[in-house]
Parts: sequence; C-alpha cells; structure tokens
Amino acid sequence: MKRLRNDHGFTLIELMVVILILGLLVAYVGPRVLGFSDKAKIDTSRAQISGLVTALKLYKIDNGQYPSAEQGLSALVKKPTADPLPNNWKKKGYMGKRKLPKDPWGRDYQYANPTLHEENQDIDVYSLGPDDKSDEDDIGNWQSKN
Repeated sequence: MKRLRNDHGFTLIELMVVILILGLLVAYVGPRVLGFSDKAKIDTSRAQISGLVTALKLYKIDNGQYPSAEQGLSALVKKPTADPLPNNWKKKGYMGKRKLPKDPWGRDYQYANPTLHEENQDIDVYSLGPDDKSDEDDIGNWQSKN
C-alpha cells in the first residue's frame, strides 16, 4: 500500500524567509510612508490656514477691522462681546460651520493681531506644528507655499 504524503504547510525556514522579507520592506517603505503622512498634515494645515485667512478678510470687509487678539479666531464663529464690537457681523458667522477647524495634530490654530512676523502686513494665523512649540517648524500664513 502506497502512503500519500500530506505536505500542506510551510517549513520553519520558509517562514523565516517571509518574515525577513517583510521586515526589509517595512524598514525600507515605512519611513517613506511616514514622510508622506507628515507632508500631508503640513499641506492640510496650510489649506486650513488659507481658509481662516479668507474668513478673516471677509470679517474685516464687513466690520472695518480684524478681530482683536483677545477676540481671536472665535470671532469667526461667534459674535464677539468684547471691544471692538463688530458692526456688521454675519448671523451665520464667517466659517461654513459653527466650529473652527483643529490643526492636523488636533490643536487650535493660533492667531496674532498685530502680526508677529515682518513678512505679514496685518495678522498671523498659524499652527505650532507637530511639536506643539513656537519655533521654526510653525506653519503660518507668513510662509511661502513651497
């Protein structure tokens, strides 16, 4: 009687080779994917900042001036009650929603009036970036889009 072999499985060596190949792929591709993720967050932040600056310009057109530093970006979604009071604040605010966006790292955008950067003429809108510290990796409306 002939015995049939039932070789349905992998040897230890085959499994080790597959694990080694997967490890090499992760080591090679992982940093590249993470780099794209960081770039995507920076690009998202720049787009949101651009939207906030546009809303602030509309606010200025309607009310003759930008919100004060004390009023901050919240003046875009809720009518300020502190001076200077806006004369023509829109009932629905200046953002499509009644909520300000968070930066891609989950934090509030920063606002400065007057500007803290010579490159800007009026105001600053910025994110503190991935490290949540005010330093050279901040992303703001004073930077070029490059």
